[in-house]
Amino acid sequence: MLGPGGLRVLFVAGLAPIVRDDQSLKLYGEALKLPLKVENGYANTAELEGVKHFGLWPLSQVAESCFGKPVWPASVPVPQACIEFEVEDVAQATAELEAKGYRLLVKNRTEPWGQVVTRFLSPEGLLVGVVYTPWMREKK
Repeated sequence: MLGPGGLRVLFVAGLAPIVRDDQSLKLYGEALKLPLKVENGYANTAELEGVKHFGLWPLSQVAESCFGKPVWPASVPVPQACIEFEVEDVAQATAELEAKGYRLLVKNRTEPWGQVVTRFLSPEGLLVGVVYTPWMREKK
């Protein structure tokens, strides 16, 4: 994608939620089992494949997806971003997250576009999805 002055973005090089305590490490490292290593207090990995989708998702559409209405409820913190993790089995991932006490906003739902999702808020305020995305799994 060419931007002003010939700037060309090749791919998303990284995403790092800004965290305040070890609750996020418990979510991403223990619950989602990402291969994180901690170096100088910074948990990270270079062992995940790249981002397959980047978007700017309007809050009204996020609210519709999570709550069935285009208005985000005042009683739930507004997320600052969304990150989705493609998993082998959404139902199993959902059960594990629920067993660990995460409050799920959406459970094992098939979206109109065919993606199966479970969504919840992370400790640092990201909307996190564990998903099955059929067209991203198709072999070419």
